[in-house]
Amino acid sequence: MSTDLKSKFLKVYDTLKSELINDPAFEFDDDSRQWIEKMLDYNVPGGKLNRGLSVVDSYQLLKGGELTDDEIFLSSALGWCIEWLQAYFLVLDDIMDESHTRRGQPCWFRLPKVGMIAANDGILLRNHVPRILKNHFRGKPYYVDLVDLFNEVEFQTASGQMIDLITTLVGEKDLSKYSLSVHRRIVQYKTAYYSFYLPVACALLMFGEDLEKHAEVKNVLVEMGTYFQVQDDYLDCFGTPEVIGKIGTDIEDFKCSWLVVKALELANEEQKKFLHENYGKKDPASVAKVKELYHTLNLQAVFEDYEATSYKKLNTSIENHPSKAVQAVLKSFLGKIYKRQK
Repeated sequence: MSTDLKSKFLKVYDTLKSELINDPAFEFDDDSRQWIEKMLDYNVPGGKLNRGLSVVDSYQLLKGGELTDDEIFLSSALGWCIEWLQAYFLVLDDIMDESHTRRGQPCWFRLPKVGMIAANDGILLRNHVPRILKNHFRGKPYYVDLVDLFNEVEFQTASGQMIDLITTLVGEKDLSKYSLSVHRRIVQYKTAYYSFYLPVACALLMFGEDLEKHAEVKNVLVEMGTYFQVQDDYLDCFGTPEVIGKIGTDIEDFKCSWLVVKALELANEEQKKFLHENYGKKDPASVAKVKELYHTLNLQAVFEDYEATSYKKLNTSIENHPSKAVQAVLKSFLGKIYKRQK
């Protein structure tokens, strides 16, 4: 993406924020306006913005040429709706996980003047999405499909979060619940739909396409989202904190990670017992023992093999798609994540 397009994308945020803090449906005063502005600036534009920028990228690849100012604005507005949705998930997720930092700064609810007001802020962030859609897309033939798409993906993501939370219930640490199929379900619903399918689906709708005719695109993107999360699980343990920007805690947090699922698959009875005794413990000695077992089971090579197989399978699925423009969109996504280090 050109620097020019990215700077135009960032300008759209300012426009949308200004509209939201002057929304005629609510009588704002200075205090409420300042609160919303601070809350938005803290939570919405701080990440890598990959999901949002992907809508603009994908639309441009579908069109196959330069975008008009109106097309840049509308595709950026849809991209920001995804970033708003992401902010809503993360603000509430951090409260549920009792996290301390997010994107290199304290979690929103950890700020002294915020606390549990963050729960309502999460609800507000979620409610901003239909306000943006109504303001800019109400007259479009695909408006109802857009609203439906955001509602459905939000439902899928919240349901994925539920499976994740009830699978990793504190006090009920039972590794026998963990399997590849459980991992896959969590990942598919919690991450893949909103991070991979939603940006492309937004671009397809804006381009005038019928999503029901693109079931195969959805399947490929969900597969890609699964591969992305497996990379994430791998980097949490084997990545360098300086590069990935965080210290991995999946072992301590008893996460249903691809690594532990694979370890359980490959381990002998003694090693399984060892995992049951050490996985999910906060003390560094137990974490080190689990990592040592991962090395003994050669999980790095198992992951490399998985990565090569996934890449080949995804490429074949993409090349089987009849539309060259859709192929370009999917290849662009795959190119961004293949062999990533962070």
